[in-house]
Amino acid sequence: MKLIERKDYLQALTDCMNTPDIKVITGIRRSGKSMLMDYFAKKIIEMDPESNIIHVNFNLTEYESLLEYHKLEQYIEDRYLDGKNNYVMVDEVQMCEGFEKAINSLHEKLRYDIYVTGSNAFLQSSDLATLFVGRTFEIQIYPFSFSEYLEYFPSENIYSALTEYLRVGGMSGSYVYRNPAQRSVYLNNDVLNALIVRDIESKQKIRNTTLLSNLIDYLMDNIGNLTSIRSIADTLESRHMKADHKTVGKYIDYLCRSYLFCKVKRYDIRGKKYLSSEEKYYLTDHAFRYARLGTRYMDFGRILENAVAIELLRRKYEVYVGILYKKEIDFVAVRENRKTYIQVANDISDSSTFDRETAPLLKISDGYPKILIARTYQPETDYQGIRIIDAADWLLNPQNA
Repeated sequence: MKLIERKDYLQALTDCMNTPDIKVITGIRRSGKSMLMDYFAKKIIEMDPESNIIHVNFNLTEYESLLEYHKLEQYIEDRYLDGKNNYVMVDEVQMCEGFEKAINSLHEKLRYDIYVTGSNAFLQSSDLATLFVGRTFEIQIYPFSFSEYLEYFPSENIYSALTEYLRVGGMSGSYVYRNPAQRSVYLNNDVLNALIVRDIESKQKIRNTTLLSNLIDYLMDNIGNLTSIRSIADTLESRHMKADHKTVGKYIDYLCRSYLFCKVKRYDIRGKKYLSSEEKYYLTDHAFRYARLGTRYMDFGRILENAVAIELLRRKYEVYVGILYKKEIDFVAVRENRKTYIQVANDISDSSTFDRETAPLLKISDGYPKILIARTYQPETDYQGIRIIDAADWLLNPQNA
């Protein structure tokens, strides 16, 4: 399997070296957290050849004897070297019973720079403050971006490469399978069912596994649609499933906290306020949709919208669905109090489609940038103050938004 350096994430880890925080690498299963840790260990050696790295990877059987927090702490303490920078790295930390006690104790001693990765269900953003007494710094990683995909599969034609990326997705573990059916089996069985759903069911002690499965199907089928928990519950009940809105709400929360889905709330552009009645849900990687629902759901428009949503999150934007005079703007991207309004469409060659996509943007008068991202296969143009940018170009250039 080909390996690439994930430069942005490596830089984020490098920037927080030797800070007093516990650095926690989070993200969906099989998104490359452990591989990133390996690369970071090599980076530390390059920058600080005299450093002492204590690396425990619970994916390996050689560390089975440390699956209890006293033993883990003692193993690390025994390898501490005075007079050197001591780095502690623990992969799949949740496999150690009582791991938070060992990590908190080591952190309290002020002798180690600590980095951990863990299961998506057992080491979630919302759990960090209660798990770790000291301050934590979270670095969330996503599956491969289009830019990273091109680094893995170099191509002189970025437009055809984007077509493939929209089919294949960013879960790099699937790239070794050349047969699309085998990729789907890997994504659906080895990642989605075996690792994500199983983790959720285990941690949350879910009994109604049929409801959870059908809920995943529903959310995947409705990527990019505004919906509410109550309407989802009503739809599932109409299909003869026991699905009260409280249970559905809890299950959706579990799916989002395990990094399978991302929730995007609404923003009233005219009233400048956030709305909570309806939301959109996007997959952390769009390839899961094809793997689970099949190729009959090859909706490139929705998949492109999903890819843009995740790219905005990858670029550290707050992302909302814009509402203006009952018209919808796909995304209001906010960073450092600066807004960017974004519409996404697969094909705008038809004049009626072009007018439909630009009309909501033209009604916005606050002066913030407005962008229409589509598969134009052309250099950027301007239409009445709206930047029209080809999707491949936008995905490859972070400065575009």
